[in-house]
Amino acid sequence: MTGNTASMTTMKSGAVRPSRLVWLLPVQTAAMVLLGLWVTRVAATGHGPLALEDRLSRDLATHRSPVGNAVSAGLSLLAGTEGVIAVTLVCVAALLMLPPAPRWAEAAFLGASVAAQSAVFLVVTSIVERPRPDVPRLDGAPPTSSFPSGHVGGAVALYGGLAVLLLMRTRSRRRYLMAGVLLLVPPLVGLSRIYRGMHHPSDVLGALLNGAVTLMVLGSVCLAGRGGAEARARRRTPDGGAAAVPAGRGRSGPAGGLRRTGRAVVVRHPHGCPDELADRVRALLLRHGFTDQRWTSTTADRPCGNLPQECGAGNVDLVVACGGDGTVRVCADAVAGTGIPLVLVPCGTGNLLARNLGLPSDPATALDEALAGGDFGIDVGRIEGDGLPPTRFTVMAGVGFDAAMVRDASPALKDRLGWAAYALAAARHLRDPRMRLTLCLDGGRPIRRRARMVVLGNAGELRAGLDLLPRARPDSGRLEVVLFDPRGAAGWLAAVVHLAARTVRRPATAPAPGPGGPVSVAGGSLEYFSAGRIELRFARAQDREADGDSLGGGTRLTAGIEPGALRMRLPRAPGAPAEVAAPGVHDGTSRTAPAAHL
Repeated sequence: MTGNTASMTTMKSGAVRPSRLVWLLPVQTAAMVLLGLWVTRVAATGHGPLALEDRLSRDLATHRSPVGNAVSAGLSLLAGTEGVIAVTLVCVAALLMLPPAPRWAEAAFLGASVAAQSAVFLVVTSIVERPRPDVPRLDGAPPTSSFPSGHVGGAVALYGGLAVLLLMRTRSRRRYLMAGVLLLVPPLVGLSRIYRGMHHPSDVLGALLNGAVTLMVLGSVCLAGRGGAEARARRRTPDGGAAAVPAGRGRSGPAGGLRRTGRAVVVRHPHGCPDELADRVRALLLRHGFTDQRWTSTTADRPCGNLPQECGAGNVDLVVACGGDGTVRVCADAVAGTGIPLVLVPCGTGNLLARNLGLPSDPATALDEALAGGDFGIDVGRIEGDGLPPTRFTVMAGVGFDAAMVRDASPALKDRLGWAAYALAAARHLRDPRMRLTLCLDGGRPIRRRARMVVLGNAGELRAGLDLLPRARPDSGRLEVVLFDPRGAAGWLAAVVHLAARTVRRPATAPAPGPGGPVSVAGGSLEYFSAGRIELRFARAQDREADGDSLGGGTRLTAGIEPGALRMRLPRAPGAPAEVAAPGVHDGTSRTAPAAHL
């Protein structure tokens, strides 16, 4: 491998081009046709669960009221053909015309999702001839099949698409509340259509499925590997070239000392980092002074490529991890304790470390801002156990439910669905038996518990802002532990409500536990501890994972912390407000008290 950019490995054959996923739309159409024919045939027999649909429609028709009629009429109008087209055109125009720059990918995603859903709907209704409910209808029946509901499918494509853009392309905490409101529109529209006698419940469910799959397919095509934030972050000169780096940027040390030049080793996950993003990474590194770049790709046998050999040879000034948390973990394991700074290009499924460090969700923007920042020391967790050699992690390690979910998540589904693939795998383990375990904190007395999963972490925020370990900080010098043990429907509900409440609004202060805890919340469904060393023993072998990588089963797990062992190049210190820029080099020894508590 040579040391100049002309000899870099492009690995075009390994990159997944999202545009090829368009072929899934015909498959979706065919599947919806088959589903519609099956539903129609089963409903016609008058037996099975679908036989209850006619009874429900009659009951609703006999209990209609002026208020219900008015509310359902408004919802139907909101998701009618004219309404959906009008709102879509306004939103697409806003995405293209409002500053700071046109958002072409987002506009294409929203417009194409609405159009594709409508096309699938028209094809399905032209083949499936399901009659509408035999009750008085409050709207005129169009000459289309009752399966699926066009109003509901259009609502999913439009309002669900807007929710996706809010979650993926904005950073405000309010985005979760706004997205939740938008996601409520399609099911409410579905209830209104059933109430008004226009559709059966199965027609509504079919439309929800049709719209959701359309969003997944078009999201993979239009949004994967591309970012509105990336486009906004591009600084162009009038002739289209890249702008010069402003004075002081790309420098380290006080008062903008020596310019950062030298060798960067780039570890690239071939599926997570497509060719387009790799080209952006090369250009950004060059702009920040890294003219000597060595690229290496990950494989199953070499999860961090040739990074250990490159670091062993010396003369490495920066390591760039282009991938998800699994790639980051193995890169961190290779450079921890060496003083070589690591910078992230978050382009994986979870990107939890990047999220907890406050990096932008767009990969190129995250790299650009970090290269203009400073170096900060963060802690690294370390685990070992029976059949498990010492293994470092940067975010979280877990045993039980979450590890089984990680183990069973399909790599193919992760490439296409992202984090939703983990949700599908989790559904398979909701009824797994609870674990019997013994917990020892900092050599203290054994604590015996039962739990569905144990998570210990150096950082606590999951996808969608879910704050699982609210006191965890990457520079605290301690690990936080949670035992998750909801019992029955009431326990699950209490846990979900507690975590959702923290996601929407995090309390500024709360009583902090003493060393080791414990603190129990949500009726005992969640129990928190804190320690520098944690020993876990299980009555039976349990699945284990670290930073999203499955580590096999075992009955023992010992965890410790390496304070400040990993040097990260970041826009600002971990936990600092976004407005606080922090150029320079920091040893990671200064500590700040956690701002978030239980």
